[in-house]
Amino acid sequence: CSDQTGAGSVAEANAQYYQQEAAKLRNQIRTATENNRLLSRHMMGEGLSSLSMKELKNLETKLEKGISRIRSKKNELLFAEVEFMQKREIELHNNNQFLRARISENERAQQSMSLMPPGGSDYDLVPSQSFDSRNYFQVNALQPNSQYARQ
Repeated sequence: CSDQTGAGSVAEANAQYYQQEAAKLRNQIRTATENNRLLSRHMMGEGLSSLSMKELKNLETKLEKGISRIRSKKNELLFAEVEFMQKREIELHNNNQFLRARISENERAQQSMSLMPPGGSDYDLVPSQSFDSRNYFQVNALQPNSQYARQ
């Protein structure tokens, strides 16, 4: 019987200990939450009248360090964006040169085709149009020869 009463008192002591620890942890959470709320308000420039000169200076230092980290990250992202855009510019320039070469090839092919005797096909080429200097070009499609299209 003494074993049972001893085990019961140990269990009660453990339960009481864990209840006290839980209460302490709830208080710590409540305090941390309140401190976080106050710090957040202070960071936003609210509720500063209750702060001492030392606390204001500490807050200012924290804000300056935070702003410095923000600016550093912003600059990092901007430099990455500039680098990406420079690579994209090179890619577009290379594509533009390729397309200009293709246009020149097609114009030469059209000129050589125009030297061929007429009536060799069911289609006549539309007269060549010059390349627009604004990097635009018109597509010259084969158009049906009107005398053959009516037959």
